[in-house]
Amino acid sequence: MTPPPSGEGQNPFELLFGDLMKLLGSQGSHQWETTRAFAVQVATGGEPEGNVDPVQRIQVEELARVAELHVSEATGMPIAPDGRRLSCVPVGRADWALRALDAWQPVLTAMTPAATAPGAMPDTSALEPSGEPGDALVNLLGQWAGMMGPMFFGLQVGSVVGHLSQRALGQYVLPVPWPVNDELLVVPANIASFASDWSLPEEEALVWVCARELASHSVLARPSVRAHLDRLLKAFAASASTAQQGLMDRLSSMGDELDLPGVGGEPMDIAALQGMLGNPEALLGSLLTPDVRRTSDQLTAIAIVVDAYADHVADLVGRHLVGAHAALAEAWYRRRIERGKGEEAAGALFGLDLDQVQVDRGRAFVAGVIERAGEEQLGRLWTSERTLPTPAEVDAPGLWLERIDLPELDPPSAASGDAPEA
Repeated sequence: MTPPPSGEGQNPFELLFGDLMKLLGSQGSHQWETTRAFAVQVATGGEPEGNVDPVQRIQVEELARVAELHVSEATGMPIAPDGRRLSCVPVGRADWALRALDAWQPVLTAMTPAATAPGAMPDTSALEPSGEPGDALVNLLGQWAGMMGPMFFGLQVGSVVGHLSQRALGQYVLPVPWPVNDELLVVPANIASFASDWSLPEEEALVWVCARELASHSVLARPSVRAHLDRLLKAFAASASTAQQGLMDRLSSMGDELDLPGVGGEPMDIAALQGMLGNPEALLGSLLTPDVRRTSDQLTAIAIVVDAYADHVADLVGRHLVGAHAALAEAWYRRRIERGKGEEAAGALFGLDLDQVQVDRGRAFVAGVIERAGEEQLGRLWTSERTLPTPAEVDAPGLWLERIDLPELDPPSAASGDAPEA
């Protein structure tokens, strides 16, 4: 049977979904570029963003050098474990967003649910008016949901990173590793806004941010810490991808579960659909397995201790270099616990819970270690993966101190008495 001419004998919704699917199929190979473009749009509000003033670049570099000497003294560790020299580079919000996406791309890509291969065209045979009335629309809904999942995830990522760029004062707004290089990012426009909001000297705020970023880098660039966090992030990404795929499967089967117009004579239950999409906990609750929650707890435990340690080092440096030290420390803490939407969403994207309870939990751990064993014991946190605290130890710093003083057990092969082959 020859299909009728375009527009004849078809539900107008079928034509709409068919056109959308053809568009999505042609856009698949450019999804990451769409994510990047959307992040820049959100970061700048669609307005042009000028380059950083060269004079400001010189100021940042000079203040960072002073802060670096004090951070190295406070931590007893090199800023870069491989000995390379870092440059603090001032960037705009759009540039920060693009660099963050590039840094996090391996993890974010691993989270993306499987879908139609990039560039592959959707099956439009469902557009032919064969079978029962409404069958084509049912088929199209299923295909459409499967293709929209990755696109929506990409736009979600672009939105999250774009909003995050409006709050980021430096590179480590989230305590997760970046690829090792010779640059450390700061965002002068956001630092200036922070200083203005709290009536602080802008130059002193810049010194504080540089000190905190350098302290964060000295920890997150260490091979043992990087390896541990990378492993946890990959595990979380794999679990997140499974959850995203489960959501797509649910959406793809909507046509079978809902009463569609022309199928059984009943109208679509729009209220039920809105309720499902408007309640993420109900929608995803069954997809968050104990393994996912356990990985998230482990990531959060390390992240809040890294953040608290960096805050502590910045406070120590600030006592020497910042005149408005007390006011700046208070403003920084309040900013930390009043995280914006971008920070909350970005933390959740990586499985991190960084609300006030967790901020205070990390700070209490650092204070507890210092109270029981002194300042010098904090450095032992980052000596190996074995000395990183567990979630339970974050709440009991005394237990952490006891454990790291225990002798390390021999590997099973050595304990069994197996001799190496000649």
